[in-house]
Amino acid sequence: MPPTSFLRSPPFPGIPSTVAAISDKTDAVDDATAVDDAMIDALAQARVGGCFWGDKPQGLRIVIGADMSVPASALAGVMPDEIGLIRSRNGQVPRMPGRAIGADCDPWALLAQARALWAAPGDELALVAGVLGVPVFTSHGRKVDPAQLRLTLRKELAAARYRNPFTGAPADTRSTITQLADWRRHLDGNRDIAAASGMAFWKREAIRHFLWDGRRAPPFLPAARGLRRARQTGQALAIWPSRVPADTVQEASAAGVPIARVEDGFLRSRGLGAALHPPGSVVVDRRGIYYNARVESDLERLLATHDFPALLVDRARALRTRICMSGVTKYGAGVGRAIDLPAGRRTVLAVGQVDDDMSVRLGGAGVDGNLDFLARVRRAEPDAFIIYRPHPDVQAGHRKGHLAESAVLAHADAIDAGSPLMPLVQAVDDVHVLSSLTGFEALMRGCRVTVHGMPFYAGWGLTRDLAQPSARRGRSLTLDQLVAAALILYPRYLDPVTRLPCGPEVMVDRLADGSTPPVTWLIRLRAAQGKLRRFMTLSAEYLHG
Repeated sequence: MPPTSFLRSPPFPGIPSTVAAISDKTDAVDDATAVDDAMIDALAQARVGGCFWGDKPQGLRIVIGADMSVPASALAGVMPDEIGLIRSRNGQVPRMPGRAIGADCDPWALLAQARALWAAPGDELALVAGVLGVPVFTSHGRKVDPAQLRLTLRKELAAARYRNPFTGAPADTRSTITQLADWRRHLDGNRDIAAASGMAFWKREAIRHFLWDGRRAPPFLPAARGLRRARQTGQALAIWPSRVPADTVQEASAAGVPIARVEDGFLRSRGLGAALHPPGSVVVDRRGIYYNARVESDLERLLATHDFPALLVDRARALRTRICMSGVTKYGAGVGRAIDLPAGRRTVLAVGQVDDDMSVRLGGAGVDGNLDFLARVRRAEPDAFIIYRPHPDVQAGHRKGHLAESAVLAHADAIDAGSPLMPLVQAVDDVHVLSSLTGFEALMRGCRVTVHGMPFYAGWGLTRDLAQPSARRGRSLTLDQLVAAALILYPRYLDPVTRLPCGPEVMVDRLADGSTPPVTWLIRLRAAQGKLRRFMTLSAEYLHG
């Protein structure tokens, strides 16, 4: 077996190691001084290096490496269950009282609770212990100098070639730590999920990748069986909220089972979910879900409390610029001709939604569907030229919310069904939304946004809010702080080319260059169904006047 680098990739299932590889150990050691203290600090903060994706044993005070001999006096006052005995690659454990621990456990979790480690100075556990300030002893009872451990770690980091797994291009140590930190955050967010329920069969391959925790992906089970498994294991149940029985959450609460809600992210793919395009991004929320304004979500907690360091805000600003310049949008580029706007008159775009969408029901602040929304837009903008934009899933015949042309024109001046959306958003004086993601995309492009509901991006001082504000919000945020939470910290992304978890920057690049999974027969069938349903709707509308 070739030597492994201290910074290395998790064994992502189904992904060839040559694709996932982030490093390759070399015989030559470059100048170790190139690895500075700031890089070691970044490593410690990210908690990456070694098998950081492995098991996380708890309650250990003493950790003893394979082939170590420890005097009994060093274990005085420590219960056997508090002593971790690292199993060697051939399955051997030190011959002394204690709990056997696999060699591929997470060294950061293992040593964060320990008061001493017995290991060889060059062992990966010793290198992590040195970073964490845990004393390291050899078999002879000699305490290893922390400075020696730090120098050894510097040499380990320098003795590797690093690569960007998404492009294959060479990478430096710092960017490699950043990539591993993103993977760690992704995997840690999947810990303790016993089962997944309500996941559509055509999404399951992607969901397996999204919910893999470094060791396994949860099984797909009906909600009742998933609840039983979660209760038996003391873990959480992941659900797709709209596809499980309505009483699932209440039953989980009564049984003491935590719920992790899974939904599409905000940069999902080049096609919408109603057309059976697998998601390129999801969110996994342990508190609520971003579109439900009635309860706190993980996203709302981030927006309300996160510190947003300068480096993160800079990254968000660069990401926002990248999105705007590439033209990436959830709703596609549009193929129709741009609508003509009247000169010298205030213009407003009213963005329709799916009437029965959960974001409308739970974040619509009492607005009763598209017709009610349009009427409210007209009351708020009595003299404006109003353009109504139907939701693409409604327009394609997949979802509920179609309005007859006469009903729309009773409140709006024009209907736009397919022109390029973002140029239109940027051309009008104001964008009115209920809870549509178009409002967030408009904000990213510096546009004025009026909100009738309570989507995640409202209530932070960035929008004109017509609904009653939430008491949980009210903190003033910058646009790039909002972007950092919504597009970097909250979602997970899956690269459509390598199938590796990736950052939003990779996803934006893939969406911009068209690198997405191929159109399947299911997608073609769904498109045909939508066209038939829309034909029947329009025919009935024509026959009934």
